[in-house]
Amino acid sequence: MDPLSNIISLLKPHDCVAAGFDAGGDWAVRFNRHDGLKCNAVVRGGCWLRVEDVEERIWLDAGDCFILTKGSPFLISAHPAEFGGPNETIYAPLRHGGTGIYGTGGSFFMTGSRFLLSGPTSQILLGSLPPVILLRQSSSQDAVQWSLHRIAEELREPRPGAAISIAHLSHFVLVQVMRAHLASALPATNGWMAALTDGPISKAVAAMHDDPARAWTVGELASLAHLSRTSFAVRFRRVAGQTPIEYLTEWRMLLAAETLSRTGKPVAHVAAEVGYTSESAFTVAFKRAMGRTPRRYAVEVEDALSDVV
Repeated sequence: MDPLSNIISLLKPHDCVAAGFDAGGDWAVRFNRHDGLKCNAVVRGGCWLRVEDVEERIWLDAGDCFILTKGSPFLISAHPAEFGGPNETIYAPLRHGGTGIYGTGGSFFMTGSRFLLSGPTSQILLGSLPPVILLRQSSSQDAVQWSLHRIAEELREPRPGAAISIAHLSHFVLVQVMRAHLASALPATNGWMAALTDGPISKAVAAMHDDPARAWTVGELASLAHLSRTSFAVRFRRVAGQTPIEYLTEWRMLLAAETLSRTGKPVAHVAAEVGYTSESAFTVAFKRAMGRTPRRYAVEVEDALSDVV
């Protein structure tokens, strides 16, 4: 898979819950801190978005999409506001695929999806994302707009299979918004998102994702980026926030954690799959990245799955 697909697959978005929001009049609604990712899109009308710890208030028009990556509380309103009614009174009675009505309804409609994420890898990967990823209607692809309108139709006129249809469409919108954000401009913070948008660096990142077990050297990666070794090393650290070898090591540990969480493979086999001939060296690297040994990690994942069952 390409690097973005690699990364989103490790985020493991699951348990999608989607609902519509229909509002009218002079309205304002407050949303509390949430788990996972929230992906919302304005279908009709417009609103102000105020996210906690984000300095500027954002105006959203029909067709605009936004993803909240940090779980921060936020406020949406018809006019600039600092306070609003609790969203629980609107959404608590709803099931997945329902639509909440606020005020008179009719002048504003928004679709909203929330995805839970699995495991410590999600915290590592989300760490470099900005708190709000915004995709404006003017830069939206036709596929995003089509998906938003399909979700809105499913919410307004529920039919058999609506819940699963909304979940799949919401996942598609999530990927499209992330893709468009990568293509639009360099993210404000460094990290994997920035690395995927930088032309020369992205070539090296793609190579490491394609063959993580290879004993890459900085010189080989620099050659792929068509840069000198020194220029590449300096640029990589500036863009990604870490050295090329640190990035490679972290990516290997994320892949190893994924394998340990879904297979019963021995630690030595997992170590070999990500490029380690020494199990002890792999264990040291894994514990440094994940805060626990590979065996402890595998046991904790198994216990968590047993609790769910």
